[in-house]
Amino acid sequence: MTAARGIDAVLLIAFGGPECREDVRPFLEVVTSGRRVPPERLEEVAHHYEEIGGRSPLGDITRRQAELLGDALARDGAGLPVYVGMRNWHPFLRETLAEIGSAGRRHALGIILSSLQTEASWDRYVADIAAARAALGADAPEVVFAPAWGDHPRFIDAMVERVGDALAAVPAERRADAPIVFTAHSVPVAMAEGSPYTDELAAAARRIAERLAHPAWTIAYQSRSGSPRDPWLEPDVGDAIREVARRGARDVVLAPIGFVADHVEVLYDLDVEARAIARELGVGFQRARTAGDHPAFVAMLADLVARAA
Repeated sequence: MTAARGIDAVLLIAFGGPECREDVRPFLEVVTSGRRVPPERLEEVAHHYEEIGGRSPLGDITRRQAELLGDALARDGAGLPVYVGMRNWHPFLRETLAEIGSAGRRHALGIILSSLQTEASWDRYVADIAAARAALGADAPEVVFAPAWGDHPRFIDAMVERVGDALAAVPAERRADAPIVFTAHSVPVAMAEGSPYTDELAAAARRIAERLAHPAWTIAYQSRSGSPRDPWLEPDVGDAIREVARRGARDVVLAPIGFVADHVEVLYDLDVEARAIARELGVGFQRARTAGDHPAFVAMLADLVARAA
């Protein structure tokens, strides 16, 4: 779905995350509402948050993205206000839509902050916007969505620099042989088969590796959370690290291009768990930063707005 003319606000749409220790368990209850998640699993994830400081930086990063995008739009003469809305924590989408409406804004461009499209990473955001608008009734602003952007040249620019910085941290004499493992969140195979998710991931990884002139790369998936009885996308990132070690790699570079902000799936699942696997195997570990507030990524967001308006 693409945007229409008459845009008078921009809405950055993200997953959400706990802002302090007291938020962690209420946040997890929101995320798992309606799902049969064992209490011990919730406690396990709560512990992950404790390991990264008791909160998620996702909210801070998304607000920073909004601030920088607002500045970029002001420089370009657009002067549109930029809002942040979250699926699973404050400010919830309904709260932000109410704020947009109260400001007299009637036509918002929604930008989903997910680089890959599948039901979990895209369609549910669209559905939650629709539900939030329905709850607000006639006062709800219209929301139209920017198109998928995982192949946008400016996103690729940002990730080429991020991955290149991580590669540069590998000792020069071993750098050419250090495989890049591009990662994204695992999803059920059945869900992936009904979407362009894996194709988009492969295309972005290939373009980044080609720009870096680095032929040693592979794809893996991380942060699986579903029933062990259901097939999910593989290989798991831990297994990918074991495989490159088995082949003789002395270093590995992880590039989480399926994420645009550092949060628990990156800070714990990669920086803690995956790093520990590499350490056990005697493999050097580097992790590329996510797009975050990279100037090229902000420029990409501004381009999405310009194309819509």
